[in-house]
Amino acid sequence: MSSPDDVLAELALLRAADAPTHGGRVLSYVYDSGIAELDRLAGAAAAMVQPVNGLDPTVFGSVAALERDLISFARTAFGDPAAVGSITSGGTESCILAVSAAREHARLAPGQGNVVVPSTAHAAFDKAGRLLGVSVRRVPVDPDTTRADVDAMAAAIDDDTFLLVASAPNYPTGALDPIVALGDLALRRGIAMHVDACLGGFALAWWPSPVDDWDLRVPGVTSLSADFHKYGYAPKGASVLLHTDRDRHRAAYFALTAWPGYPVVNPTLLGSRSVAGTATAWAITRYLGVDGYTALTGDVAAATARLRSLVDRIEGLRVVGEPVGPVFAATADTDVEAPVDPHRWAQEVDRLGYTLQMQPEYTQSDGTVLPASTHLTVTPVTAHVVGDLSLALWDGADNAGGLPPSSPPPPLRDLAAAFASGAVSVDDAVALDSSSTEAVLVEAGLDPHTDPAGASHTLDMGAVIAAIDALPRPVTAKMLVEFLAAYSNP
Repeated sequence: MSSPDDVLAELALLRAADAPTHGGRVLSYVYDSGIAELDRLAGAAAAMVQPVNGLDPTVFGSVAALERDLISFARTAFGDPAAVGSITSGGTESCILAVSAAREHARLAPGQGNVVVPSTAHAAFDKAGRLLGVSVRRVPVDPDTTRADVDAMAAAIDDDTFLLVASAPNYPTGALDPIVALGDLALRRGIAMHVDACLGGFALAWWPSPVDDWDLRVPGVTSLSADFHKYGYAPKGASVLLHTDRDRHRAAYFALTAWPGYPVVNPTLLGSRSVAGTATAWAITRYLGVDGYTALTGDVAAATARLRSLVDRIEGLRVVGEPVGPVFAATADTDVEAPVDPHRWAQEVDRLGYTLQMQPEYTQSDGTVLPASTHLTVTPVTAHVVGDLSLALWDGADNAGGLPPSSPPPPLRDLAAAFASGAVSVDDAVALDSSSTEAVLVEAGLDPHTDPAGASHTLDMGAVIAAIDALPRPVTAKMLVEFLAAYSNP
């Protein structure tokens, strides 16, 4: 048996290999308030509820009390003091439950019905479709603004549609969908509408400049999700799903009394569940309050404006679409003589100490293309490093100038040629077993059996994204599943 100190020392070594979660060096995945006191508060709150089971709030009354306070805070922030809701483990769970509630409220059986979403909607809705047995229709967005196209969304609706989805804002480009117009469409067609504000809801609620109406105040919006563990600044594991109607909210519950055990009543996908996320979100919302969130959002808005202005001044790059809020993306400006490849730019910026997130090109169902881009998530701590980050973005563009786009490893280039010639079919590739798929990865230099805690675990993300662009998407999805599954197993 190891001593507690030895165990924690080993964990510290593992954590040392991770990307930094504080200090503004990673512009995706982490939402650093820059306030050290919040980390201490969250840690103490999580410790206090460590043994609590969120399964049954009638036994652990603190669970119900914490959830009531968080729902009250959220429904006030999002414009409907009469809304009802549930606290979930994150945005994906909130979105799945939103689809489930809409389907159950429409009294559809599994396999019936469809959901209409913009092409920029989060992948959580496709996961919901897969788990719940409903069709998800991704509708092309305006390729210039990257906002949902209301007419195209309307054309995708049929008698089996039970839910419209809009983003506030979307993740890939930070655009805010035209939610007022979509809400009107939902009312006219008699279907539910969900606003996915998981990413930026707790920033847009206090955004210092005017924002088009987007929340529960919009007629036609029946549900909204937002993550406390993003711009609510809580540790991972806390989101809220709000409904404007009690019956729609109750439709997401699972209840069973027809078995020999205790009555099972679950508002979320989980039964037994940790309360740490709920408690930390509660503690942080109590600590910050409206004034604290307003101040932090002001820092985010100022840093975002400065960085967007900088990208606009870099010859060879441009901001994608019309972002609103705390995230945006940059792509190559093809109207100038020397465009800068956004992924080469991200690689050069990474060498200067800041990690940006590469995004592949996406061809919409109508043939229009959303270009390859690099995503930036701006948080309050970004304001503390914005000067140094700006230099890295500028110098990174200088260093990337003239470099060709990244290409996949030679074996994957050969595979792409085989697909193009018809020598290999997508169905054949997707039907490969796990071992054969792994062999392709290893040959391409993407061996998943490297040490996750060692320096050799770092992927060439430029090459990975290039492979996604070069190969059929179902094939790259299968390869990435195989890579991550093997990477996380002994």
